Amino acid sequence: MKFLIKKTPNNFIKSVNDEISSILNRHFDNLYPDYGFDEMSENLSIPVEVRDKKDEYDVRAELPGVKKEDLDIEINDNYLTISATKSEEKNEEEKTYKKSEFSYGEFSRTLYLPQDVDTDKIDAKLEHGVLKLVIPKLNKEDKSIKKITVK
Repeated sequence: MKFLIKKTPNNFIKSVNDEISSILNRHFDNLYPDYGFDEMSENLSIPVEVRDKKDEYDVRAELPGVKKEDLDIEINDNYLTISATKSEEKNEEEKTYKKSEFSYGEFSRTLYLPQDVDTDKIDAKLEHGVLKLVIPKLNKEDKSIKKITVK
């Protein structure tokens, strides 16, 4: 027995739009390298911006609706991981949504930091749903140079 799936114009437009977006994302990812801030996953649930300034890197992450106590930032080697949990507000009334586009659950994003950063002096602030990280660069004098004696 064969099953027929009704194709509506909206389904067709969505599938074409998804395919075009996929092609463009692959194309532009190759044009614009991350210069050391490589993603560790394709998870785009936490959008980020990374700015390279003279003495520091500024990282901004969009986390609308996330509270400071539900946010976790870790450095492991030179991997920066931002994790957050966004819970749905508990309400005793029955919820009868006609449409909900809000996201709830656990989100994370991992970035590989360049070697020239001082991970001991990272400053983090969460304001108006945007996490701002200031990651200082190491001075050239701070980098340890080891002399090796040839025997």
